[in-house]
Amino acid sequence: MKVRGIRGATTVEHNDADEILAATAELLEEMVRLNHVDPDDIASVFITMSPDLNATFPARAIRTMSGWETVPLMCATEIDVPGGLARCIRLLMLVNTELSPRAIRHAYLKEARKLRPDLAGGEDLTDSAFSSNV
Repeated sequence: MKVRGIRGATTVEHNDADEILAATAELLEEMVRLNHVDPDDIASVFITMSPDLNATFPARAIRTMSGWETVPLMCATEIDVPGGLARCIRLLMLVNTELSPRAIRHAYLKEARKLRPDLAGGEDLTDSAFSSNV
């Protein structure tokens, strides 16, 4: 087994705690579904939000999910780049897995699909998937 990163991003309409928690849970569930992840195989989850979101800690959504109580979580603010995607939540889940880097399926939901249109559908990573849009 190796540690692999699984990325995901989504957006919310408002800086609202319930909306942030729901979007975070939806994104994590999609990342888990796409990659058949068991919480016991998670090394950690790093969570960022764009600077315009501060109504709650998105880790609260993950902490309440069954089986995720002991997974290390860390929240931070995304770099405030002019023109960056507003109201965006991003996850980087580090997973112990047998999957190769090219077999990992990333999840980009809602307006975050603009960040990585090459990965937004959850397709396998290809050489053309490396772009300057992180």
